[in-house]
Amino acid sequence: MNFKEHIRVIEDFPQPGIRFKDITTLLKNGEAYRASIDAIAEQVKSLNIDVIAGPEARGFVVGAPLAYALGVAFVPIRKSGKLPWESIEASYELEYGKDKLAMHKDAISPGQRVLIADDLLATGGTIATCLDLVGQLGGEVVGAAFMIELTYLNGRSKMPGVDIITLMQY
Repeated sequence: MNFKEHIRVIEDFPQPGIRFKDITTLLKNGEAYRASIDAIAEQVKSLNIDVIAGPEARGFVVGAPLAYALGVAFVPIRKSGKLPWESIEASYELEYGKDKLAMHKDAISPGQRVLIADDLLATGGTIATCLDLVGQLGGEVVGAAFMIELTYLNGRSKMPGVDIITLMQY
C-alpha cells in the first residue's frame, strides 16, 4: 500500500514555510490505518520487544495498536503533571522554551526491551527525551518506529545505535 496517498499535506501550517504532514486522513481510513500498524509490526517483530512506549498524544495512536498487534505492553509518556502516580521526568527544548515529559516510575523494569513509537520523526527532540526516560528506568531501547520521517531534519542523529523504522519518508 502506498501510505503517502493517505497523508494530507497542509501548506504553511503551523507557520509559513512549513508543509505539515497530517496523519488524520490515514487514521480515518480503517484499511490504511490497519495496514500501517501491520506493516510496522512486521518490521519490528524480530526485535523481541517487551514494551512499547509512546509520547502523548499521537504516539498513543501508533504505539497502543502496535502493542496490541504484537501482544506486548504499552506505556504512555505524558506531559509533566498528567500522570496520577509517582513519576520521573525529563526536559526537552521547544522552539520557544522548554517542556517536560513524564513516565510512571514502575512503567518499565530494568533490562526490558523497549520500542519507542510515534507518528513522526522530525528533529528528534521528543524521542531523545523518551530515550532518556526509558534509560532512567533501566530499559533498553531496541528501536523506534514512526509512520513518517522528515529526513531533512536529521532526527536520527539524536538516536545513535537505535534501530529506526519508518513507513514514509519526506
